[in-house]
Amino acid sequence: MMGTDVHSPETRSYNMSRIRGKDTKPEVMLRSLLHGRGYRFRLHDNRLPGKPDIVLPKYNTAIFVNGCFWHRHEDCRYCTTPRTRQEFWEKKFSETVLRDRKKIQQLEESGWKAVTIWECELKNAPQSALNNLITQFGKGED
Repeated sequence: MMGTDVHSPETRSYNMSRIRGKDTKPEVMLRSLLHGRGYRFRLHDNRLPGKPDIVLPKYNTAIFVNGCFWHRHEDCRYCTTPRTRQEFWEKKFSETVLRDRKKIQQLEESGWKAVTIWECELKNAPQSALNNLITQFGKGED
């Protein structure tokens, strides 16, 4: 039985399998913006807690580019909850948010600045998101 889902279980499974964990469109966009401003960075540094998407060693800054849906961006229109299997989704979302908090805390405790950039920020106002990010890691406009 499909319930209220508009897709068959096979289609839903295929769709979910296509969701990427790294090199997402928002992440690639931010990397391009940073590179265009002359910043050099490392990607997915597994030596740091949470394996941040972008690492700026010179500024001791780790950046996470989070999807609003998966990481529960508060008051965001993209932060929806599926109507089916709500208990499953709520558990999954709360575990993700808890994991995010822990990895940020671990980074900060080891002297790193952890910054989260949301998918919607890059989608709606990429230059503004970039400028806010640059301000957060302590370097103004060049």
